Amino acid sequence: MTTYVWDYLPEYENERADLLDAVETVFGSGQLVLGKSVRGFEEEFAAYHGLAHCVGVDNGTNAVKLGLQALGIGPGDEVITVSNTAAPTVVAIDGTGAKPVFVDVRADDYLMDVSQVEAAITPRTRALLPVHLYGQCVDMAPLTALAERHGLAVLEDCAQAHGARQGGRTAGTMSDAAAFSFYPTKVLGAYGDGGAVVTDDAQVERRLRRLRYYGMEERYYVVETPGHNSRLDEVQAEILRRKLTRLDTYIEGRRAVAARYEEGLGDLAELTLPRTNPGNDHVYYVYVVRHPRRDAVLEALRPHGFHFNISYPWPVHTMTGFRHLGVPAGALPVTERLAGEIFSLPMYPSLPRAVQDRTIEVLREVLARV
Repeated sequence: MTTYVWDYLPEYENERADLLDAVETVFGSGQLVLGKSVRGFEEEFAAYHGLAHCVGVDNGTNAVKLGLQALGIGPGDEVITVSNTAAPTVVAIDGTGAKPVFVDVRADDYLMDVSQVEAAITPRTRALLPVHLYGQCVDMAPLTALAERHGLAVLEDCAQAHGARQGGRTAGTMSDAAAFSFYPTKVLGAYGDGGAVVTDDAQVERRLRRLRYYGMEERYYVVETPGHNSRLDEVQAEILRRKLTRLDTYIEGRRAVAARYEEGLGDLAELTLPRTNPGNDHVYYVYVVRHPRRDAVLEALRPHGFHFNISYPWPVHTMTGFRHLGVPAGALPVTERLAGEIFSLPMYPSLPRAVQDRTIEVLREVLARV
């Protein structure tokens, strides 16, 4: 039996009737682009977060890019973020013409080390982009206080943190705007690409709607400012509407899997399990563990049919496409060390108990001899 970190088929079997009804609803609606389903999802996703506005877009990368542009970020500006993230975070910054500037992450939770941010601010810094990685929030209170002190915008990257909370506040509600991805693997995942930006700022919302629709506002063919074709698909929006009603149930399922791993693996000295920071409610988008001999562990797991992901094996600043940023090897020591030690165990709410048990059993066996 082959085991991967994610599989949508069990969920599809459980929710098949509702998902197919969502498709039929759109196909029978008479409007296939920016219709009732997109509008409904935008209203409902904004309401879930207690915010005034949500603008659906075509994917999470463009959610970050358009979110930054709506906040006034563009060529010549600098945006401070992390290198321990999915490349799209940084691709989106680069796509605005701004320069990504990296700070290191913390060794215990793998999140932005907020204490390093102020030293990275220059006269060109215009925004801070914290990434709520793996399912829990960056320490936002000191970060937003720093942003206010320096007059900087804050855009949360919530692609991995749907429904996560910090101090009772939901991820995406602690900044000027927040970007979400609905890629199928996400805590709230579509059956294809999708994204959204949420905000309480009416001006930001207006710019976002214009940016996602060629730069047009009220009249077709009249471009106010250059924009993009970045509309959320009606079918995906309707599927997301249905799944949004089950989001809290998905999160409960993920936490149950995490608790099972903690119970079965928590006594292994060299295997570091995820830490949940005080005040955070973790949603476990991925269940990332650490081991000093990670590569040997993964190799020993393969004959047992386990194919685990590494999130992420190559820090963004080491990638060929970002050499022009001039970040030397060793500049982000924690990020670079993590890249050689972390890997992810299977994690999704419909993960069968038998697969959880086998993962624990085989991992314990392998770690005893690696």
